[in-house]
Amino acid sequence: MVLRTARHTSDLSAVTVFYRDLLGLDIIGEFKGHDGYNGVFLGKQGLGWHLEFTQSSEAPDHKPDEDDLLVFYTSSLEEYDLINTRFKQNGVEAVEPRNPYWERNSKTYVDPDGFRVVVSIPRN
Repeated sequence: MVLRTARHTSDLSAVTVFYRDLLGLDIIGEFKGHDGYNGVFLGKQGLGWHLEFTQSSEAPDHKPDEDDLLVFYTSSLEEYDLINTRFKQNGVEAVEPRNPYWERNSKTYVDPDGFRVVVSIPRN
C-alpha cells in the first residue's frame, strides 16, 4: 500500500521550496498542464508515501487549524539539527504549537499555505 496526501495550493513554487529545500524532501515526480493542473510529488524514494501539491487557475479554499499537522520524525539527531538550521537560515522561525507535547519533542513551522509542519526528534 502507498499513501499519498494531496493538497491544492495557490503557490506551487513556494510550497516546493518549503518542502524540498527546507524540509529536505525530494521531488519524485511532477506534471504540467494535466487537465488544467500543475503538480509536484515530494517525498523520499522507496518509503511508500509522498505529498502531492497541485495548482490550477482555481484558488484553494483552505482553513488551516493549529492542530492540523504533518509530522516528520527525523532519522537522527543530526538530521533534526540540519533541518532546523535550514529553516532558521532561511528566515523561517518555529512557532509555538497548540499541543504542549510538540514543544518538548520537536519544532513546528508554518508552510506557505498556513498549514503546520512538525519536525520531531527521532522516535525510540
